[in-house]
Amino acid sequence: MIPFDYRRAADVEGAVAEAAGRTAVAFLAGGTNLVDRMKLGVAAPEVLVDIGRLPLDGVEELPGGGLRVGATVRNSDLAAHPVVRRDYPVLSRALLSGASGQLRTLATTGGNLLQRTRCPYFQDVTTPCNKRTPGSGCSAIGGHTRQHAILGASERCVAVHPSDMAVALAALDAEVRVHGPAGQRTIPVLDLHRLPGEEPHRDTVLSPADLITAVDLPPLPAGARSLYRKVRDRASFAFALVSVAVVAQIADGTVREVRIALGGVAHKPWRARRAEEVLRGRAPDPDVFREAADAELADAEPLPGNAFKIPLARNTIVSALRDLAMEER
Repeated sequence: MIPFDYRRAADVEGAVAEAAGRTAVAFLAGGTNLVDRMKLGVAAPEVLVDIGRLPLDGVEELPGGGLRVGATVRNSDLAAHPVVRRDYPVLSRALLSGASGQLRTLATTGGNLLQRTRCPYFQDVTTPCNKRTPGSGCSAIGGHTRQHAILGASERCVAVHPSDMAVALAALDAEVRVHGPAGQRTIPVLDLHRLPGEEPHRDTVLSPADLITAVDLPPLPAGARSLYRKVRDRASFAFALVSVAVVAQIADGTVREVRIALGGVAHKPWRARRAEEVLRGRAPDPDVFREAADAELADAEPLPGNAFKIPLARNTIVSALRDLAMEER
């Protein structure tokens, strides 16, 4: 392993100060992704700032409704939290579908959001990768692309974001609380991650010294229901080929409000705005669901090895919406 300095932060301000002005720095909490990348030689921080003992491991109800989830809350604890299970089942189910039980007991909320792609070329330091070494090329283009993007990709990167939790948070309109050298700010989770464009090495809008401290979940519309559906190669410890998170308010035979996010199809959790527009004000009917899915996938650009993701995404969207509508009856 490449040598690095280890610092244990006493508070949030101290953690940010340790990281300020550095580029080869990383915050360490659960380490379930970061340590793996260090072992592979993909990540080589000169300084690790341990935030694992900071008081960021609480889940609290907010005065106006909703929840604030601390950045170091473990995935297993968040999935099992009674308020999350009752009010945000889409989030609980997404968390439980990720990784394995052992990893969920260690992985954290902030770390889950910041995990990097599992593209095999990104994780193989012997191959060119623009995400790992800007300007070196993308080995996935022309290579093995079964797991890769069909939406929002660029000529420089076709990798997908691996998080299940982030897809659920995108459908929930969650907000991320960040403490950086310039102070505190709040970022909508939909704006946290980036599409690859010309800079695929930048996964998020954060700087190296920006520390996620919490995630805020707003209250759902009255009567809204939610679910998460993940399609993968095996029942556990597998990343999504396609996943769908849905939050919907259906009343009097009409879709009053709906939010849909897709995973496994893009460089970031993909908010299905076109599908939502088709659905609002319409009857919760399978034909309408198919119309919405087709509208969202109209601009999909599959690679030679993953054209199956288009019908798979369409069927998963329709299936998730149909099952959610059935719960309303």
